[in-house]
Amino acid sequence: MPPSERAFSPGAHIEELLEQLRSAEDKVRAGGGPARIKKQHQAGKLTARERIARLYDADSPFFEIGLLIAWDQYEGKAPAAGVVTGLGRIAGRPAVVVANDATVKAGSWWPETITKILRAQEVAMRQRIPIVYLVDSAGVNLPLQDGIFPGKYGAARIFYYNSLMRRVLKVPQIAAVMGPCIAGGAYLPALSDVIFMVEGVSFMGLGGPNLVKGATGQVIGAEELGGAALHTRTSGVAHYEAKDDQTCLELVRRQFHRFPEPPARPSGPAPAADPTALRDILPADHRLPYPVESIIQSLVDPDTFAEFQPGHAPEMICADARLDGRPIALIANRRGFVKGATGPRIGGIVYTESARKVAYFVETAERHGLPIVYLQDVSGFMVGQEAEASGIIRAGAEMVETMACATVPKLVVTINHASGAGYYAMAGQGFDPDFTLGWPSARIGVMEGDSAVQAVYGPEITRFQQAGEPLPEEMQQAIAKTRQDYERWLDAMHAASRGHVDALIDPAGTRATLSFLLEVTAANPHRRHVALDTL
Repeated sequence: MPPSERAFSPGAHIEELLEQLRSAEDKVRAGGGPARIKKQHQAGKLTARERIARLYDADSPFFEIGLLIAWDQYEGKAPAAGVVTGLGRIAGRPAVVVANDATVKAGSWWPETITKILRAQEVAMRQRIPIVYLVDSAGVNLPLQDGIFPGKYGAARIFYYNSLMRRVLKVPQIAAVMGPCIAGGAYLPALSDVIFMVEGVSFMGLGGPNLVKGATGQVIGAEELGGAALHTRTSGVAHYEAKDDQTCLELVRRQFHRFPEPPARPSGPAPAADPTALRDILPADHRLPYPVESIIQSLVDPDTFAEFQPGHAPEMICADARLDGRPIALIANRRGFVKGATGPRIGGIVYTESARKVAYFVETAERHGLPIVYLQDVSGFMVGQEAEASGIIRAGAEMVETMACATVPKLVVTINHASGAGYYAMAGQGFDPDFTLGWPSARIGVMEGDSAVQAVYGPEITRFQQAGEPLPEEMQQAIAKTRQDYERWLDAMHAASRGHVDALIDPAGTRATLSFLLEVTAANPHRRHVALDTL
């Protein structure tokens, strides 16, 4: 389809974005490329993704967290920042996995590697679900150590979280050392509950043979220094020895059968609308309206949707529903012009009444223990004299405060806009929702490019217009650059590359993804506020 036709075809527009997303994801999933994958196999080892596929149940979904992080950095030499992190089921139980990708610079740690590992650990801590580390890493990427080693959220934070899970939160941690595990990185398995190693392949030590030779003059091989035999038979650091990767993964899976049986998973009837129709709902022009009710019908179980105060502040939908058999509280933005009791409203804008309506609804969801699903398409809070006189600042503060302090699970899907303080109030990432998803159409930023141009250059533009003079060439270039920068910053791929969403998803897979994540969040029936979890 020619670009001119795509501009008027919602489905074609989303398909084009999905093509770009899939292309980038395929490149990232290829890791270090065919030659390095072959080398991994020749060493008798599976790749990180092959290990994960064998670890999780055959029918398990795999929700990958941070797949596209750093995909556009380091000249493309750090796909997935050298580590695969995500969620799936092992023996029917949700579990987190962290797997070093040794095809990417020998699995060494980039600054973003730390970010991904910490995020994975935070998921395990909050949801109280097991975490498995598949270790195969040469350690810190030394030229970039300044962004890895020091600081509050440097590599040490990994071991801090290890310790909290082991001693305070009682979160099961299982480490399979399936390659090198060197220097400080050796504390990650050492702080786990159970350690597996592989014959002739694993190495675990505070220093490798070269460092030992330089520091002490001792000449020793890797197997003698820190191999599986040494640590399972002599030092006692590791607990089980496996003959190869496949056997090691089977032993890890067997460990899960020692846990109590996971609760039964509910299921619900198919939604009233086909989820694949979600690709056809959004207009190609992100500024145009669309029926958000059609999105909701493709997500929730039929005949379970019950809107709260539908006639009051209708620009904001608050509703109870079920999603694949699980009760949820749903909050979504309507778009376009909406007829309200006091006159027309602009959808996507948070007014004083809608802020208070949402605050009350969130408080009720908290009292009833209902997980909250946010469908974000918000342009911000209403401004102007009338809005200020109505107390919108106080109402907005109530909306933010109730959301921030709610202990129930919060799942966010950014459909289109996520702008300004409205993004924050709709459970923006800074307020630590359980999971954040984005459609490839998502646009996350303080404002749109045209608004930024007006904010920065508006008075000067007006001055030249009133004088009947053209804008200077230098100013035109600056304005064009501002628009270009904002389009790049607002792009969903940019948000994914910087970790502003956990994952970008195909709209057609939204219900299935939310269903699995609701299962994950239900694993911890004794939730507290996240800030209290680490005290």
